[in-house]
Amino acid sequence: MTTALYAGSFDPITNGHVDIATRASKLFDKVYVGVFATPAKNLTFNTDERLALATDALAHLKNVEVIRYTTLTVDFARSINATVLVRGLRMVGDFEWEIQVAMVNKKMAPEMESVCFMASQEYQFLSSRMIRELAALGGDVTCFVPKNVSEALKKKGFAVP
Repeated sequence: MTTALYAGSFDPITNGHVDIATRASKLFDKVYVGVFATPAKNLTFNTDERLALATDALAHLKNVEVIRYTTLTVDFARSINATVLVRGLRMVGDFEWEIQVAMVNKKMAPEMESVCFMASQEYQFLSSRMIRELAALGGDVTCFVPKNVSEALKKKGFAVP
């Protein structure tokens, strides 16, 4: 049985994240979506909110489970017996960062493999930061995020149509 970890802050989860998780769920027996509880960034949603949004958005995937974590990603992966780290690549700029992350992870956890999924064409430009900026300026983000996320953004005071 191959267990994979798809880790991130997911602030908020987007349709691009859902696409990566969906595709990973077809390749691996079990996929954990790890919501990092304490990223070094200003968050729109707290950890419990991000967990709830991701859990709802991914509920249709029977072999995917959303869980929080607070440690190094490779340490967390070991604790859940994951041998694969799932990452998403959108544009060329992502590659430089992701190869650095993969190399550091490989040095710390040689038993793990990093697998990068190329973003589907319709999501290549999409990021959580872009969603937050669009929503803050009243842009319509409903085609970029699951319905529960656009509703949560409205509740947070974003001018989502």
